[in-house]
Amino acid sequence: MKVSIAKNAKIFFIISAVIILVGLVFIFTFGLNFGLDFAGGMIMTMELDRTFETSEVRAIVDNYDKEAEITAAGDTMTQVIISSKLDLTEEERRLMIEEIQTAFDVDEETLAPQVDKVSASMSGEITYQSIMACIVVVVCMLVYITIRFEFLFGVAAIIALLHDILLVVGMFAIFRIQVNTPFVAALLTILGYSINNTIIIFDRVRENRKRYKKYDYENLVDDSIQQCLRRSINTSITTLLTITTLYVLGVDDVKSFALPLIVGFLGGTYSSLFLAAPIWYKLRKAVDNSQKKKRQLAK
Repeated sequence: MKVSIAKNAKIFFIISAVIILVGLVFIFTFGLNFGLDFAGGMIMTMELDRTFETSEVRAIVDNYDKEAEITAAGDTMTQVIISSKLDLTEEERRLMIEEIQTAFDVDEETLAPQVDKVSASMSGEITYQSIMACIVVVVCMLVYITIRFEFLFGVAAIIALLHDILLVVGMFAIFRIQVNTPFVAALLTILGYSINNTIIIFDRVRENRKRYKKYDYENLVDDSIQQCLRRSINTSITTLLTITTLYVLGVDDVKSFALPLIVGFLGGTYSSLFLAAPIWYKLRKAVDNSQKKKRQLAK
């Protein structure tokens, strides 16, 4: 059964536009839930000398910051790491440490509290570097695809990549999921995965191009996608099974990396199959029509 993706391209464009628009509304209305890496704040590390439930520590920390992150660390998972975006005073930190020390019945020498601050300037530098990393990756991909294929292929691929980025960021804004450094690493991974899928389809379009009439872009795109459809879906399912397992069984740091990957891989598969080639088809058709009009006017 032949899929008519190019013919129905507007439907896929509208679906993506609606999802992205909802995400942008949440971004501009509520903003992103930036983690400590981007917002700045305080990281407090203590040795409790026994395993614990985060709820035990949460009962104390909530008196000072209800949005603080609490994670277990260390080889035996007896260390607690408290991450707060609030600039707690020295007195508030001292009281929190004393309450934890009393609740877990641990002496001060064993507790060995360490407090590290993430300044606003440092978080601003991380934000800048993260944005620049994404921009550099996208520009390099545009240059590479333009050299290997043609400029319109590069433009279509970049639009599809921007779709993937906005989709992931929008989902994190809608569900108020924290954005931190692993999120940026996940974004770069998503870009690489998505462009790989897109290039495979573009490569097939280029190979098939000589077999079709000069302006028969619709059948060219549909048949090329059809030939890559099973391979792309099977690869995505296999990858998603692995990433989902990491998310379900992993610790918090692994989950913060795996979650955007899951959303991004789904969006990347969708954009590679239903957006990238149809966008090229629309651009190529528009350019050809423009050239035809110029030739007609020149006669």
